[in-house]
Amino acid sequence: MPTILKEIQDTVIKYASIISQVIDVDVDIIDKEFCRIAGTGSYQARINEDMSVEGFIYREAIATGQTQIIHDPTVNRICLPCPRKSACTEKFQICKPITLGQETIGVIALVCFTEEQKAHLLDRYDVYLAFLDQIAEFISTKAYENKEHQRTELMIRLMEQVVNKTEMGVIVIDHEDTIIKVNGNALQQLGSSEDCLNQKILIQATGDNIGEAEEFKVAIGREEYFLFGSMLQVDFDLEEYAKILVFHDIKTVKSRIYELTQVGENVHIGDILGHSSVVQELKEKVRKISTSTSTVLIRGESGTGKELFARAIHRESDRRNEPFVAVNCGSIPDTLMESELFGYIKGAFTGADPKGRIGKFELAHKGTLFLDEIGDMPLYVQVKLLRVLQERQITRLGSNNLIDVDVRVIAATHKDLAEMIQEQTFREDLFYRLNVVPLEIPPLRERKTDIEPLAYHFIKKYSQLFGKHFKRLDPEVMESLLAYDWPGNVREMENVIEFMINMMEPDGLLAKKLLPKGILRQLQQPAPTAGPTQVRPIRALELEAIAKALEIYGTSSQGKKLAAQKLGIGIATLYRKLESNNLSN
Repeated sequence: MPTILKEIQDTVIKYASIISQVIDVDVDIIDKEFCRIAGTGSYQARINEDMSVEGFIYREAIATGQTQIIHDPTVNRICLPCPRKSACTEKFQICKPITLGQETIGVIALVCFTEEQKAHLLDRYDVYLAFLDQIAEFISTKAYENKEHQRTELMIRLMEQVVNKTEMGVIVIDHEDTIIKVNGNALQQLGSSEDCLNQKILIQATGDNIGEAEEFKVAIGREEYFLFGSMLQVDFDLEEYAKILVFHDIKTVKSRIYELTQVGENVHIGDILGHSSVVQELKEKVRKISTSTSTVLIRGESGTGKELFARAIHRESDRRNEPFVAVNCGSIPDTLMESELFGYIKGAFTGADPKGRIGKFELAHKGTLFLDEIGDMPLYVQVKLLRVLQERQITRLGSNNLIDVDVRVIAATHKDLAEMIQEQTFREDLFYRLNVVPLEIPPLRERKTDIEPLAYHFIKKYSQLFGKHFKRLDPEVMESLLAYDWPGNVREMENVIEFMINMMEPDGLLAKKLLPKGILRQLQQPAPTAGPTQVRPIRALELEAIAKALEIYGTSSQGKKLAAQKLGIGIATLYRKLESNNLSN
């Protein structure tokens, strides 16, 4: 590794020449490794020579850090070990250390070979010694500047390595809005090449903020991008560096959020179990419509697997590698539905996340948005949803910027939307916009041939999950499963099988006694028989029907919800009738 003086050798040689011309003596400069860095006169031809064998005065100056003066080298104690002492032609020598901080990095020597040179030097000794001190300081300063420059270069290289490793895109811009540096992630996220270097860049803040990041509209040449990040102003002197844009492209931001919020697995059409002709017809229909962009409306009772079919449509489509985003409209408060779907910017409304949020439509860009329980969507959001389906653009709450979205919408409901249209709780125009491709999933009781394969599928799933060894299924259990009408459909069946596997004895037999008591009670009830003709009050029949439904489905919130569905009334109507007849408990 070269010494400090070796790195600035050209400068040191110039200083040696200046000293020689001013004082009219020979100059010898060596570094701390005893290598001649510069020399004049007889030393000029011996630059880069190793002086460690004969440079005893240099060794003394470096060791002590003090100026050394030799009037007669042939008799001076410092020169006694020198092998050339007897043949030395030097008459006088001054050796001045060159220091950098506390370290001696070399020496400057003034050497006289004649008595005239010696007399000339001694005549103005103090002046020349001060001049030598100044030159030594100049060399030291140059060495320091070079060291700092190297340090700066190393820091810049280190920072460039860090910048190139960061997952953020980084663009460095000069005072003329020209790109002067760009890291690999920036090129990747922009889908650009290094051709963008030295191109003009136009950056405009849109005014939207999501998280800690600000949104920018960026134009490079003819290309436009929407990026989330920060603009850093370079407020120290780095010549051409004016500002730095650190960013993620909007697709990357959405992808990260999607990965954090994504639940559920990809579902292939072959993963949907069922031997019934209706299921086979549905699967064939899914294959036909999968490559389309038309909206789909899936209808069926709760627990029939509407989301399963929605995921299968997505998986079979050309959008399979893009996001599938599911939203349960029934679980989101009406006041938050709009912000959940379309997102909002910082400070959009009271109580909002101060960082803003990206909506589900943006997260599902290029992919599929599944709107489950669409019948629970409030009317004011239905209006906005219809506009988005028609115009393919959304606006975040609190923002005026239109955002293009390419999303296939699949909606699902267990409600009678035609009846809701009559009651003016669902928009007719939205219904027709959603119902381009209708899918009707029948309840499990109407496809009995699917019960057995589903039962064995869930038995295998939960046996493996709970580490239990299943041997066989009692024929009476299968008879019971086939006889039961499954008001909760496939979801209820899965819960029943999970319960039975939990209760299964070590013998691995699933016996009839393991069936939930509610199912056993219903199966043990005698079939209704025809009695004598009699007229009974409608109110009494209604109360009997409500009581019967609650007996079957239970009085929990979920049970009452199922009871209301089977009775064909709304849950609010059921609660009202229970309260008016003192049956609320």
